[in-house]
Amino acid sequence: MTETPDLDPEDRKIVTLARSARARNGVPEGAAVRDETGRTYVAGTVALDSLKLSALRTAVAMAVASGAKSLEAAAVVTESESASPEDRAAVRDLGGPGTPVLVAGPDGTVRAAVSAG
Repeated sequence: MTETPDLDPEDRKIVTLARSARARNGVPEGAAVRDETGRTYVAGTVALDSLKLSALRTAVAMAVASGAKSLEAAAVVTESESASPEDRAAVRDLGGPGTPVLVAGPDGTVRAAVSAG
């Protein structure tokens, strides 16, 4: 992974987890979110005939299903230049508008840090 020197170690961790999920599962995107207690939830893209979810929305759903009350941060590893409005909305619903969403390329380099806002 290419280092992003100004990235907090906990944020670097969720980028690494997201990148690992993408590679391990051979999916277009990998994502990870960190809840208010520091627990992380990692997911890849879901592409079933009856259910299609981005990696970030899947990670948020996993956090909610596990009892998370809020999010501290989110990361997605993708070929896209930014997180979709729907992905940011899912993060905002649980974490609030100020929750940071890190968007990294497949090599792990963070290309953007936006708020869920």
